[in-house]
Amino acid sequence: MAKKKVQDIKDLRSVFEKLDNNRSKLALSLLDKAEFMEDTLKELQAKVKLDGVVTEMCQGNYNIERENPALKSYNTTIKNYTAVVKQLNDMLPIKEEKPKDDGFESFGDE
Repeated sequence: MAKKKVQDIKDLRSVFEKLDNNRSKLALSLLDKAEFMEDTLKELQAKVKLDGVVTEMCQGNYNIERENPALKSYNTTIKNYTAVVKQLNDMLPIKEEKPKDDGFESFGDE
């Protein structure tokens, strides 16, 4: 599975390296951050799955239930990750598709 991730990152890097110099530097920096956040999200997700969404915390002589701190971190990180991915997506070059020839222009030339 890790091999697939590395291949995806290499593919993305090659696309962003083709942008003009300033945009390329920014995109590659954002890509590094996205990769880090992706790894962090996986760790946080595993922790939440292991400990649960709600955890107990000792509060003096009694215990209280609270939201798992890893879940709070996950929710914050996923918002930031989504924003970075959107930025990267917006930086991708727009690929113009040629309209499919429906034969209208050549109709009657026969």
